[in-house]
Amino acid sequence: MVGRVVTGAHYGIRDWLMQRVTAVLMVTYIIFVVCFVVLHSYIQENTWVGLDHDMWRWLFSGFWMRAVSLLFWVSVFYHAWIGVRNIVMDYVKSARVRLVIYVLAIVLLLLYSVWVVQILWGHDGSGKTYL
Repeated sequence: MVGRVVTGAHYGIRDWLMQRVTAVLMVTYIIFVVCFVVLHSYIQENTWVGLDHDMWRWLFSGFWMRAVSLLFWVSVFYHAWIGVRNIVMDYVKSARVRLVIYVLAIVLLLLYSVWVVQILWGHDGSGKTYL
């Protein structure tokens, strides 16, 4: 009997599980933000009035909201990376094209990550810098 060595088989279940974990994190965050908007909005003269700028600033002024928002965006980017990588592995046969797509995706996700950190932890307009 010939012994078979299976390599890479465990990556699929790990990726599947991580996509589910990131999806749960993202849905939880979205539900919280939607509930916050609904609970803090009001109707004025038969018109829905959403949150004003001051309320949004108040929400994101706390450390925990910024940290949870950063976790949300890291989850979004990791979720996207797993999806893009798996689709490219399945449907792009050329190794060179696959490498180009991977590099572009990684560069874009890293740039978006820097942008999110800058938005969440950078200058807020009041003269206070968080970085």
